Amino acid sequence: QVQLVESGGGLVQAGGSLRLSCAASERTFRNYAMGWFRQAPGKEREFVAAINWSRTNTDYADSVKGRFTISRDNAENTVYLQMTSLKPEDTAVYYCAAQLLLMHRSAASWNYWGQGTQVTVSS
Repeated sequence: QVQLVESGGGLVQAGGSLRLSCAASERTFRNYAMGWFRQAPGKEREFVAAINWSRTNTDYADSVKGRFTISRDNAENTVYLQMTSLKPEDTAVYYCAAQLLLMHRSAASWNYWGQGTQVTVSS
């Protein structure tokens, strides 16, 4: 039902910045919480950040707090993840996710997922 498409990944030097974008299907975007998760090789998919529909509440993993910022443009049906001060340990495939109304830190609780975009941070 909900279709999500990520973009903006790439290769950056440690200390650099990237902005990821996630475009959602227009008719199903309203009233959905949006989130970002990441998965490195051999690791579980982990929570990165989430934002509610009204943009009044955000949540961040401790590992990215103060460095990453999640935002959304409801008129354009797009969610963003601004990443700064990137570290090699941030290297992973980043996934956009959507869930009706509720925000969760558990990946299993999210209903809809994008295809992922690779972020690689070199030292």
